[in-house]
Amino acid sequence: MAIATSKDAAPPSRQLSRLTLLWRFVKNYPGHLTMALGALVVAAGSTLAVPKGLQLVVDKGFHAGADAAVIAPYFWALLAVVAVQGAATGVRFYYVSWIGERVVADLRMTVQRHLLSLDPGFFEENRPSEIASRLTSDTAVIEQVVSSSASIALRNAFMGLGGIVYMLFLSPKLTGLMLLVIPAVILPIVILGRQVRGLSRASQDRIASIGTIIAEVLGAIKVVQAFTQEVREAARFGDAVEATFAAAKRRIRVRASMTAIVIFLIFGAITLVLWEGASDVVAGRMSGGTITAFLFTAAIVAGAFGALTETYGDFMRAAGASGRVEELLAARPDIRAPAHPVALPLPAEGRLTFDRVSFNYATKPDAPAVIDFSLDVAPGETVALVGPSGAGKTTLFALIQRFYDPKSGTIRLDGIALPEADPIDVRSRIAVVPQETVVFATTAYENILYGRPDATEAEVWAAADAAHASTFLRALPDGIHTFLGEAGSRLSGGQRQRMAIARAVLRDAPLLLLDEATSALDAESERLVQDALETLMKGRTTLVIAHRLATVRSADRIVVMDGGRIVAQGRHDALIAQGGLYAKLARLQFEMAA
Repeated sequence: MAIATSKDAAPPSRQLSRLTLLWRFVKNYPGHLTMALGALVVAAGSTLAVPKGLQLVVDKGFHAGADAAVIAPYFWALLAVVAVQGAATGVRFYYVSWIGERVVADLRMTVQRHLLSLDPGFFEENRPSEIASRLTSDTAVIEQVVSSSASIALRNAFMGLGGIVYMLFLSPKLTGLMLLVIPAVILPIVILGRQVRGLSRASQDRIASIGTIIAEVLGAIKVVQAFTQEVREAARFGDAVEATFAAAKRRIRVRASMTAIVIFLIFGAITLVLWEGASDVVAGRMSGGTITAFLFTAAIVAGAFGALTETYGDFMRAAGASGRVEELLAARPDIRAPAHPVALPLPAEGRLTFDRVSFNYATKPDAPAVIDFSLDVAPGETVALVGPSGAGKTTLFALIQRFYDPKSGTIRLDGIALPEADPIDVRSRIAVVPQETVVFATTAYENILYGRPDATEAEVWAAADAAHASTFLRALPDGIHTFLGEAGSRLSGGQRQRMAIARAVLRDAPLLLLDEATSALDAESERLVQDALETLMKGRTTLVIAHRLATVRSADRIVVMDGGRIVAQGRHDALIAQGGLYAKLARLQFEMAA
């Protein structure tokens, strides 16, 4: 389920249509939008009123014998227009910036909520670092357009069109000459704009690759330093940065060329029109104030069209960024609740049934992970899953939590087939202690509370006591409210494991999944935690994955797996007596321990 990719060869109208994604969020704030547009119109209108004021000032006061008292009102009126322009510009800036920040915040939260609904298979086929880039760098581009470029484009479009109308009123002939240059201005925008669009997408992709490398290297900094690969990683990052800079240079070069051509054509036209206008003034066909107003308005129009060429490039970049974000929103989870989910029965029993289940990962279509697996786990029973790596044990845990659906066969919890129930209801009856402990970059309290957010602090402490974690938690600088750092960097591996166990204790679910729950503990901690786990498992259905067979001797049943199949099952002594894979594994481990 890889993310679909945008087609850069799409026509500009289709590219810009991707910006409709933003309108879905902008329209939620009609009051702020009305204020922003109203202020924009007032600011643009007051700017267009300045040339008229200049015309009156020049015609009334810029000649011999002019009375200062006569022209004073015109100057006061001009100052009033400028004051209105400044106030309206400030109001416009506030509301447009507010909308930009709000829209991007809403967009990020919407995408995040959607990502949380996608199943793990999506993140196996799409790099999380790439997704993070789309939520950061791409939304930053969108923010620039919503809070700045869109306002600039609207203001300049209004001033450009309004300026042309006023110029027609002042001098139809000179305006006609000015309009002749418009096709010449539009042509490079269209031609070069297509290149800007493609180069903008390439530039965003390069930026995403930088984020990927940063996340990967910093997440494995100990490995990098342990193998003395700092120079190599710095070089790899440098190559990515240089590639990003090269892509940016190509985009900047095209945009600079487009801007230079447009500005030359516009101001070249103004120069020629000024030449013609000067002849009219000399011949008495136009007043000095009129030509002044015309030229000032022409400058406004030229600046407006020049700004539009620049914002066009911004819109193309935003269209590419919106396309990349929309691709995330377009992804649909393979695992979702049915239209009419069946409620799980109450009270919960924790009965788990596998009926001829087969499964293979999408990334490995020719390598089945589980084959024709059938197993009935009774309520309160403890079943250990053992076998070599790749036997399918962890895959079974993923299927139980309905991170994936079997290709064939059925899994039932308390008699209900998992696809018939809401995944949230299914997972709410399960507590997990994973092999790779996850500790969030927050306090110890918040990490344990993750098991049951409505628990009291006393219940959190009780869970920590049960997991034998309270001693080291009390020794932290701020106790259980100590910030644990990125991925729990302030804790040892064993301490992180006990945090995960405390979280599972607090969950208090009828079905418990333990995936090598004591793998990161030393001998003393393992004994303490094993005691806590035995207390936790009482009265609960428990599935245990363990490579260290000494930890599963007391299980009610041991299921031996190999190649995705059950090859034997029974209690420890019986399996030893049978010989086979379990006896071989036990002999190897116990001989090594001796």
